[in-house]
Amino acid sequence: QVQLVESGGGLVQAGGSLRLSCAASGLTFSNYVLGWFRQAPGKEREFVARISWGGSRTTYADSVKGRFTISRDNAKNTVYLQMNSLKSDDTAVYYCASGPYGGTWNSPQWDYWGQGTQVTVSS
Repeated sequence: QVQLVESGGGLVQAGGSLRLSCAASGLTFSNYVLGWFRQAPGKEREFVARISWGGSRTTYADSVKGRFTISRDNAKNTVYLQMNSLKSDDTAVYYCASGPYGGTWNSPQWDYWGQGTQVTVSS
């Protein structure tokens, strides 16, 4: 079955950086759109970024544009989220997600989810 396992979370000071990784198994990685979401305490889960099958297209939430970068390595079945200039508002559990097999870029769907990794930014 499909498994997504996030890593790389932790405690960082405001202005610092972290790189999250999400290792996937049980799927033909390059056939799936991948994304990152986050959920802060008391808030709903929100979209952060997504990346197309080959990595040529990306989309970001306005709140992270210019600070976060999503990338993927199809040879390693891994998607990354480089987070720079972190703010206290970025504190959340970060989730990796995969779309359905194939999927469409203009109608994003998310079928598989990881367990999440905690990111805490201290001010």
